[in-house]
Amino acid sequence: MDDWLEWAQERRLMLGLVAVVGFAGFMYWGGRPVVQRPGILAPEEPLQTESATRESWSHRGHKLTSLAQFQLRARVLGTERYRFDRAAELSPVDLALGWGPMSDSRVLAAFTIRQQDRFYYWSAATLPIPADEVISHSANMHLIPATDAVAKCLLGARVGQLVELRGQLIRAEGKDGFRWVSSLTRMDSGDGACEVIWVEEARVADR
Repeated sequence: MDDWLEWAQERRLMLGLVAVVGFAGFMYWGGRPVVQRPGILAPEEPLQTESATRESWSHRGHKLTSLAQFQLRARVLGTERYRFDRAAELSPVDLALGWGPMSDSRVLAAFTIRQQDRFYYWSAATLPIPADEVISHSANMHLIPATDAVAKCLLGARVGQLVELRGQLIRAEGKDGFRWVSSLTRMDSGDGACEVIWVEEARVADR
């Protein structure tokens, strides 16, 4: 009987640990994707205005320089947290974002989307829209939160949600020679095509 009680206690403990780990993983990776109705949910293009003064400031031992004012409303296509790469000192999370046709559930159903090593990858057996429209209406964005509240919002974003971001496209420079420069166009792809954003305001705006 004692052996059975000990086994039962160990089993309950193990199940409890599994539940805790599972819940922590669920919360860490942002929970389940949000299902949205068909149709373009974020029709506006990102708004960008060149910074005339190229203002600079310090953040976590880096020099940040403004290249352009930037804001957008977009659908979250993917979210990836980073803790151990060099850029994680500034940016704890990348969001792959889509607007225009890349915010439409009917279009997105054709795509497989993933993120890895600060890049965003997409593939489709048959493209529902031209490839240049995919490139010009979606991007992987490296996000540098300006405040703890902004960080909490960005880290909590879930695939399928709509987010609104306002801040600045920047150049970041570290004393060790680290240099990270934002793209200034939505028409590029590949290495150097990601936006690096100093995020001053962030809001999740579900439909």
